[in-house]
Amino acid sequence: MGTRTERNKTNPDLGILSARLLFGIQQELFGTLAAQGFDDLQPRHGAVLAYLDVDGVRATDLSRLSGQHKQVIGTIIDELEALGYVHRQPDPADRRAKLVCPTERGLAQQRAADKIMTAIQDRHARRLGREAYAQFKSAFIDVTDHQRRRQTP
Repeated sequence: MGTRTERNKTNPDLGILSARLLFGIQQELFGTLAAQGFDDLQPRHGAVLAYLDVDGVRATDLSRLSGQHKQVIGTIIDELEALGYVHRQPDPADRRAKLVCPTERGLAQQRAADKIMTAIQDRHARRLGREAYAQFKSAFIDVTDHQRRRQTP
């Protein structure tokens, strides 16, 4: 069986693999964004930015989509608002609720992030082959969705 260190080198579990993938992508994404003028963003901001729509999203939906606690999402929204990436506005469907909407800077960041993520995914698809990458991504989505359904509310 070996030590944990040996096991993590030769047969890492899903948690280790997902963390390595997440941290690697975050490093490339946020490093490239910083070089493009978005150097005030941190990886934690991705919990909001990744799910933000041009028409706005409720904080409760951002929490559900990202899997982050509502208070964590609220803090991130506050930070992004102070940095000029988002603003809050009343939800036309429910005046008691607020929508988190991207500002012009937020939209520019989204366009830049989309290009970076497309390049990352294309690089992996070329390396593995398009069909193998599509199968990998499909299986990864299935495993992720299955795991999230097992989470306790």
